[in-house]
Amino acid sequence: MASHRKWLSGTRVAGIRPPALATAALTSVALLSQTATAAPSEEPKPSLEEVEKKVDDLYRQAESATDKYNAAKEKTSKQRKQVDTLLDDVAKRTEKLNTAREELGSFAAAQYRTGAAAPDTASLLLADNPQDYFDQTQLMDRLTTRQKAAVDDYVTEQAAATEKRTEASQSLETLTTSQTALKTSKADVQQKLASARELLSQLTAEEKARLAAIEEEQRKEAERKAAELAQQQAAAEAAAKAAAQETSSSATTGTTTTTDSSYATKAAKAIAFARAQVGKPYVWGATGPGSYDCSGLTQAAWKAAGVTLPRVTYDQVNAGTTVALSDAQPGDLVFFYDDVSHVGLYIGNGMMIHAPKPGAYVREESIYYDGESAIHSVVRPA
Repeated sequence: MASHRKWLSGTRVAGIRPPALATAALTSVALLSQTATAAPSEEPKPSLEEVEKKVDDLYRQAESATDKYNAAKEKTSKQRKQVDTLLDDVAKRTEKLNTAREELGSFAAAQYRTGAAAPDTASLLLADNPQDYFDQTQLMDRLTTRQKAAVDDYVTEQAAATEKRTEASQSLETLTTSQTALKTSKADVQQKLASARELLSQLTAEEKARLAAIEEEQRKEAERKAAELAQQQAAAEAAAKAAAQETSSSATTGTTTTTDSSYATKAAKAIAFARAQVGKPYVWGATGPGSYDCSGLTQAAWKAAGVTLPRVTYDQVNAGTTVALSDAQPGDLVFFYDDVSHVGLYIGNGMMIHAPKPGAYVREESIYYDGESAIHSVVRPA
């Protein structure tokens, strides 16, 4: 009885009766079992706006990686040509070296047959540095003028060949580094584009329709802003013409007109070329004629006008004079984003021709296609 009372007393101190304790234990086990077998909660599906932003970001990153790819490709191409030239030079110098060695060998053979100075000539041919041995007075006295010339030729060709071999070896190492950078940039572009395609593939037909409607609204807003810029530029041009008519400095006016006319002529050729490319697909790394990326298009357009531009956007942005957006003229290059990863050819009235992004085609579009804040600068290349 005492033991029973002690047990009962213990359970009451705990505040739980024996049956209740068992029930609580069973409940805990059941809850733990449910928790262990429950499927993890899925992450909420991103909104359409979030998907659009993510896709746009990926396309921009891909375009930036494309510029790195283009730069590495151009560098690799130049270095490969340099290496080929050096290797050709090494081969020619080696041939000259062999000819000089053969001539020295013929002298050695002749001396051996006549028994004259064979040890000296043999030692000369076997020396690590023939010039050092040649400097010895006793050998100098015994060599004929022709033999001395042959030794001079040999020493000269040996030094030149060694130097060119070293230069070629270093260029090959640099080429290998550039090829590695090229592969890395290419993989980066492909990864970004694959991620963007994966996000778009997950959209339903309804979501794709809504996304198209959002893009259409953005396009209309961009065109509205382009029209505003066109009005501002037209007003500024009219004011400039009125001021020019009032000025008494005809010489200055004439000089300005000539310069503007020259640029306008080149710009018209560049724009005509770009307009002829409208409808061709954007392909990263492409320079035409069947497809283009953004800087490939502007480079090709200005090449048609007789002006050479660098290959990539962050070089093209430095290939001319920076002008204010309000002073932009047809033919100017409009650059976008802080990393200068996109470029278009301005055609006037707030519009440009550009190769937008993967999956799109060369087209005319407002320079505000991605908002006013996206515009980085305007450059006049000629």
